[in-house]
Amino acid sequence: MDLIATLQFLNLNQVPQDWVDAVWDLEFMERKPLDHIIEDEVCAGGEKSFRSLIHCLLEHAADQQQPADRDGASQLQGVWVIFGENKVSVKTLVAVLSSFVLAAKTKGANVQQRFCGLYAASVYLLLLGIPGSIANKVFHEVLLDTCLDLTFHCWPQDSGRKRKKDGLKSSQADSKRSKPQRRDAPEMEMEEEEEEDELHFSGQELTKIRDAIAVLVQSLLRLLQTFSLKDRPQMASNCTQILTKLLYLEPVLRELTFAVPRDLGELQSVPEMAFHGLKLLCSPRHGEQKESLRRVFHRLLYVILMMSKGHSGKPSLLVPNQAVLTTRDQAIHFVCHLVDELKELASPFLQILLQHICFQMVEKSEYRNHGAQAVGMLTSQMAGVDYARFIKWLFIFSGHSKMVHRLFSVDVVMVLLTQPERSSEECQDLDLTRFMSHKFLIQDLLFARRMDESPTVQGHALSCLAQCLELPSLNVTRAVHTLFSATGTQTVLEEELTTGSSSSQKTYQTLPFRTVELSSADSSSCDAKENLALLLRRVRDSKTNVRKAALQALVGLLKHGVIPTTRENLETLAERSRDPAVSVKKKALQCLGELLTAKPGCMEVQKAWLLGVVPAVVDSENSVQDKALEVLDQVLLSQVKPHSERRHLDNSERLTWDLLDLLCNECRNLSRYFSRAFTIWSKQNKFTPGFISNLISHTETEHAAGAWLLLSKVVPSVSTIPCSKILEAWDSMVRSHDVDVTNCCHILSVVGDIAAHLNEDTKARIAADLMSWLKTFSLSLEVISAAMQTLYQLGCSEDIKLTQAFLNQHCGELVSICETHLASVLLSENGTQNLNEDLMIKHLHTLGVASLHCPAKVGKRTVLLVESVLTSHSEKLAACQEELPASLPLSQFRENSLPTRIKAHGVITLGKLCLQHEELVQKYLPVFARELEVGTEVAVRNNIVVIMCDLCVRYTNIVDHYIPNISACLRDDEAVIREQTLIMLTNLLQEEFVKWKGSLFFRFMMALVDPVPAIASLCEYCLLHRLLKKNPEMFSQHFIECIFQFNSYNKHTSYNKFPQSEREKVLFSLKGAQHREKRFRIYRFLLEHFTDAQRFNTTIKINQTVLACFADEELPLDADGAEILSETFNVLSLKELKLQSFSAPAGGAGSEEPEEENMATMTKAVLQVVQKKVVSQVQKKAFIENTVPLIISLKNLLEQKRSPVLKDLMGYLKVTMQDYRNEVKEFFAGDEQLAAEVEFALKTAEKEREMEEQMENCSLTPGAQTATAKSSDPRSPAKRALLPFNFATPQPPRPSTASSRLTLTDRRAGSSRQEEQSQSKSLTLRRTAIIKGGVGNRAFSTPKSFSASLTFNEGLSAIFSDQGTSSSEESSILHVRPNEQTAPGPRRWNVQSPLQQRKTSSRV
Repeated sequence: MDLIATLQFLNLNQVPQDWVDAVWDLEFMERKPLDHIIEDEVCAGGEKSFRSLIHCLLEHAADQQQPADRDGASQLQGVWVIFGENKVSVKTLVAVLSSFVLAAKTKGANVQQRFCGLYAASVYLLLLGIPGSIANKVFHEVLLDTCLDLTFHCWPQDSGRKRKKDGLKSSQADSKRSKPQRRDAPEMEMEEEEEEDELHFSGQELTKIRDAIAVLVQSLLRLLQTFSLKDRPQMASNCTQILTKLLYLEPVLRELTFAVPRDLGELQSVPEMAFHGLKLLCSPRHGEQKESLRRVFHRLLYVILMMSKGHSGKPSLLVPNQAVLTTRDQAIHFVCHLVDELKELASPFLQILLQHICFQMVEKSEYRNHGAQAVGMLTSQMAGVDYARFIKWLFIFSGHSKMVHRLFSVDVVMVLLTQPERSSEECQDLDLTRFMSHKFLIQDLLFARRMDESPTVQGHALSCLAQCLELPSLNVTRAVHTLFSATGTQTVLEEELTTGSSSSQKTYQTLPFRTVELSSADSSSCDAKENLALLLRRVRDSKTNVRKAALQALVGLLKHGVIPTTRENLETLAERSRDPAVSVKKKALQCLGELLTAKPGCMEVQKAWLLGVVPAVVDSENSVQDKALEVLDQVLLSQVKPHSERRHLDNSERLTWDLLDLLCNECRNLSRYFSRAFTIWSKQNKFTPGFISNLISHTETEHAAGAWLLLSKVVPSVSTIPCSKILEAWDSMVRSHDVDVTNCCHILSVVGDIAAHLNEDTKARIAADLMSWLKTFSLSLEVISAAMQTLYQLGCSEDIKLTQAFLNQHCGELVSICETHLASVLLSENGTQNLNEDLMIKHLHTLGVASLHCPAKVGKRTVLLVESVLTSHSEKLAACQEELPASLPLSQFRENSLPTRIKAHGVITLGKLCLQHEELVQKYLPVFARELEVGTEVAVRNNIVVIMCDLCVRYTNIVDHYIPNISACLRDDEAVIREQTLIMLTNLLQEEFVKWKGSLFFRFMMALVDPVPAIASLCEYCLLHRLLKKNPEMFSQHFIECIFQFNSYNKHTSYNKFPQSEREKVLFSLKGAQHREKRFRIYRFLLEHFTDAQRFNTTIKINQTVLACFADEELPLDADGAEILSETFNVLSLKELKLQSFSAPAGGAGSEEPEEENMATMTKAVLQVVQKKVVSQVQKKAFIENTVPLIISLKNLLEQKRSPVLKDLMGYLKVTMQDYRNEVKEFFAGDEQLAAEVEFALKTAEKEREMEEQMENCSLTPGAQTATAKSSDPRSPAKRALLPFNFATPQPPRPSTASSRLTLTDRRAGSSRQEEQSQSKSLTLRRTAIIKGGVGNRAFSTPKSFSASLTFNEGLSAIFSDQGTSSSEESSILHVRPNEQTAPGPRRWNVQSPLQQRKTSSRV
């Protein structure tokens, strides 16, 4: 094809020379318009003409690259010769091509301009690739850059979707807060993006542009094959960036092999061409391969991280859609391909790439997961020594000061654990051997994060620990077992300090593994116990995510038998189903389900499951209720199948009946919660006739107890019931002599529920059976109560009179029988000598239950007989004379010889009699109150508390006067009575039968400091979760009076004025220094649950009602007054009284949590800052106006009195003025001396704090190692602050002792390892030294003391801290090496002990 003919469409002869010169003078920086006639003619030729020219140039270029023929001449003349012979100006040609290129780059370029520009750029690149192009002045760096950038200027950024701007605006206008639209394609740095949105391209037009881009990329590849960029590093960097961006242009429909193609035409997609171009850039033709690899890996780093990075600025995240993820995977495989081909040459840069993937990772979990997978794929390409070096670096990185880095190190460990464990034989360096094992990853990297200062990292580490047990690797499982098992072998890693022979540098040196057999009594047992104790503490952690993760870890350990299924461990798990956080409750229910599935035959697990799941049906959160009901339905109801002797029970059915058996026996206390579940299910029509039939089929089997339990819950809500089977069971039970109590109660309940479906004859028969059964008095107390309830249900009818007549007949008969028996015992002279205690109790119980149904049948004689059980005045019974005065307590009558058990039941029976007779209530309440005070029998007093609280429900006004007597039992000597009183009063307060009047609140507060921790915990629960919700102002209303009440100070005109007996004052007094801790425990508890408004108002009220009274001398400053004033200042100094908006940092814990809700976090932080400023001004004004005058007045008064309270006043000022340390003189302008004293106190306190911090960093005892030594221990989770340069690899930090959080194991083992630690070395790195070359040869690390930006062009760095490298090897890389001067020892203090000074003086 004639080259000159193909050039004709460009009309080069018609182009003015002046225009050409002007274009060259502008250095191709801006476009000078070509004559529109010439431009139109060129565009008219369009794609066909450009393709012909490109094809012709390709022929000439291929001919020149082939060897000459036999005659020694080429088949075609050289391009430059042809141009010269035909007087074609290369300068004009380049200028015309540049015009089309720059036109395509302009804003709003149309389709014609775009593909003409792309083809013109292809022509220019082909010309540049022909030998002699530089000599013919074709090359121009600016024009070449413009041609390369043209791919992104011409390709529409949102070509995959059509923009509908108007519709978008209208839809956003309907929303108050519309989220920004997320891009589905990678972000390209194009300023014209908005303008491009105005253009619409058809599918055919997009195809043309794509084909033109493909031609341009092929031209670039041909250029890279022939045109060297060795002396043009900036051009090579630009090409690398362009090719990296092209990876996102279009999807690849086939698997990439990255093999060198025989012809560029074989490359079908643009990303394939881009990868080939990147591979070409790594060839020796384009300069030193190390530098080329550095550039390519640097650009691929952001592809792997799913970020978009331009020439400068912070990388931006891409939306991880399928296209981005596919490109990322291809980039990882390409890196693996390069490493596999280049071997040792690429290995150092693979280390750098891995380090920077870790260092530049973001907090979002999705990106972290993909990043960790990338690290795992890339490490699989590493040799053993390189892998060990990376793990060593990762270990140091896991202690970085940034939370996200520590978090990501855990993700990486989890991915590495899924890979096959590497053999120690792969690593010839003995110093690095220990880093090869999975045990090191688990124990020193993963488990070390359990003590991390960030709750997010703690939680993630514990979650991953649970996942480790699910991995198939035996070594991983064994490593986890070692952490919590007290038996087996333990691998000991020893370290020693060595000195380099040539450079006097500290190097890492560890001895090989040495296995030592240890007995179960050695320290590993303590370690395992401490680790388990720590995990159990994490289950109760204050942070929600930590508790959830600890639950998952605990269940994993229990499931796999790492720790035993003891009651303590299982109770800890079940407790979390009542956690304050809803998500933790749900997690606990899930974990209990997993554990039950894993260990269905373990009875302890079954109990824990019931204790956790069944009470959750009454949870305040509906979603938790639904979850519990769903689980109970799946495990208990759905597994009930018809009984068949020919069929064996499967595991699920067997588990169901085992759980029901537990509910009938050991877990009967869960019955109320279980009944609540059936109440909810009945509304959902869950109980079908088939389900009832299945249950009845099991009533005569070994599972009868469980079947009757379910029937007793189900029958009340079912209309159709097969009564015959139930009546048969009833008849069988009546005839039986050996009756199970639980079964009997359930059967009686079912019979009572079906009574409405029975005819009168059947009812009469059953009632007769019940009466004959009850008259034997051989039944247990539970069965007697159930039988009376069934009797009541049998007698119920629509006519109330008939019902009462039935009850009077049957229950009256029982009352009469019981009365006769009591009289025979109590009125006969020898009646109590051969007393049957159980029979007496059954008669009393039957009398009490029956009397509730027939109050008219209870006479005065019956009441006196019951009273005689508690006293002895039988002579009055014979004559039925008047009672002794009611004010006398029962215990003051003549003592009788009846046992305490009978008396306790007698009290309950008397209480039931009182429920039906108000006159008995008025008569016996004073007696009960006095008995509480002077009685000696615990069971009697306990039952009296129950009776009085029950009577309060029915006779509220009468019993209200005796609430102080009941509340006095909160300080009873017996713990059971204190607990019973607390529960009963809480119920009354909840239902508002009792109000917070008088001293009741302060007596409740005394339960907070009960000597029994369980009672104190119960009181805290009752106050916070039951009572405070009903009265949120309760704490703040009573707080100030607590100070006076607990100090027994009654000289104030308003506080502590309610009536109390001397006994009660002594009981509820916490006066004195010996009770100070208890008082302040109460104060802190109350203040912790104040709102900021309540704190502010309480502070003002204390000033007005306490401090002002002393300042005005309304209250005397005597000994008692001084104690109150001192206590008041101490209370005002409590940090709990400080406003939370001051004590909480702006943004809260946002820095600790992943940045998923970044905008919400920022908004919250801004609001908190504004709120803090406003509150600060209000508080400052109130302090100046209200508090300062009082403080000045009190200071003068205290100085006059020479009172020791002055010290407490100054302590209060020192605490309060911390927030206003620069405004002391302004605050106390009225008292300059006080201002000076406060300033001095603040300075002194600050110096003391500084001294304490400095002393913490010193080794003052042999057991306390230096910070350097601590960091060398791989188990030490000390916080390490790596250097956060733009792209700098983290360096091992100078660890901070103050910030490190050592485990209990580390502390315990510290003293036993003193000798080893004194020889251990520091994992620190010396300052960077530049090895050969200037800035252009620098690689990636920036030393602390160096101000230049030594980067990959931006800051990527290499760390080779553990091996030496000769100056001839990798001379362009900055090596960071250990240096003993980098981490100096603790500062030497010029301090002498008094003992040493004494010795010195004695010598003189």
